[in-house]
Amino acid sequence: MSRGPMPDAGYFDKWHADMATSPVRDAVIARTLELPAELRDAGTLNRQGVDELTGELRLPPDGLLLDIACGRGGYGIEVARRTGARLIGVDFSAVAVQQARSNGAHRLPAGRSDFRVGTLLATGLPSGSADALMCVDAVQFGDPPLAALREFRRLLAPGGRLAVTCWEATDPADDRVPARIQAVNLLRDLPEAGFTDVRVHDRPQWRRAELAMWEAALAETGTDPALLSLQAEGRRSLDTANAMRRVLATATAP
Repeated sequence: MSRGPMPDAGYFDKWHADMATSPVRDAVIARTLELPAELRDAGTLNRQGVDELTGELRLPPDGLLLDIACGRGGYGIEVARRTGARLIGVDFSAVAVQQARSNGAHRLPAGRSDFRVGTLLATGLPSGSADALMCVDAVQFGDPPLAALREFRRLLAPGGRLAVTCWEATDPADDRVPARIQAVNLLRDLPEAGFTDVRVHDRPQWRRAELAMWEAALAETGTDPALLSLQAEGRRSLDTANAMRRVLATATAP
C-alpha cells in the first residue's frame, strides 16, 4: 500500500483556523464525548479516555507534563488542571499553538503552561526533562511512528510515564485502513524505542463513543468549513468502523 503524503502544517493551520469559528463543531464533540465545552479540542477522545489517560500518567506534584501534537491544547490542559502539573505543549501548526496559548491562559494559572511549534520527531525540548508525556491520536503522523516514540523516550526522565492513544488495524492486510494507521504497532515499537512496562489496551468503548460522534456530526446541517470537514471525516471513519481498533498504550522510561 502506498503511504501517500502526510498532511503538512499548512493543512492543519487551515483546519484549526476553521474550528475557531465553528461553535457547532465544538458542541457536537462536547455533547457526544461527554467533555466540558471549554475543553475545545479537535480530537475524538471521550471523557472516559481522559480519565484513564490522566491516571496512567501518574504525575507527581508539580511534575512536568509534555503534550506532543497538542493541537488546541485541550486534553493536556485538562490533565494539567486535574493534577497540578506544569504543561508544555508542542504542535507543528502555528495556528494551533496560538489557540492553545489562549486556552491555557484561560484555564490554567499564570506561568503553568507553555506552547511551542515543533514536530513529533523534533520537539526542540531538552532530553530527560519530563515526568510524563502524552500523545493523543497523533503518533501515526510520525514518519515512521517508531521515530516519534524514540523522541518521546528521549524526552522522559527515568521513571517517566508515557500514554499514547491511537488506532491500529484490526487486520493488517485490510486495504481500507490508511497507510499511516497500518504503520502503527505500539506493542512492537515501544520496546524497540527503549520503553519498559509496555501495555497496549483495546478500548472498544472509546471506539463506540467516537462512532456515535461521527453519526451525530452527519445529522447536523450547516455550511461552515469545520463542520463540513468533520462530516467528511465521519463518512470515512464510519466506512471503516470495523477495520480499526481504538487503543491506549502505556509505558515507562527506564
